[in-house]
Amino acid sequence: QVQLVESGGGLVQAGDSLRLSCAASGRTFAPFAMGWFRQAPGKEREFVAVISWSGSYTLYTDSVKGRFTISRDNAKNTVYLQMNNLKSEDTAVYYCATTRASTTGWSRGTSYDNWGQGTQVTVSS
Repeated sequence: QVQLVESGGGLVQAGDSLRLSCAASGRTFAPFAMGWFRQAPGKEREFVAVISWSGSYTLYTDSVKGRFTISRDNAKNTVYLQMNNLKSEDTAVYYCATTRASTTGWSRGTSYDNWGQGTQVTVSS
């Protein structure tokens, strides 16, 4: 089991930046990809980004491409989500999660087996 704790959320204005962090603990010795999802009020949870164990492969949802960057530091068991040029539609609770599924399943929440508690990001326009 892997425990995940997100941090870095907050209230910002449109156009601002935030960096989210997700620290993993527990059974972190096995390779796993780490992803970010988000859920806005009244909407379903959606995939945001994912990064492979080595960090060499990343995938983003179209709406954040060019604005968000996912990265990881395995020495610190931490994954980051740098969010630039934030928009009001980015307002959501952001969750990190781990998966050992193949890459074809990385955009599906059902492929992930460990989840954090979430951190709120609110972007005012």
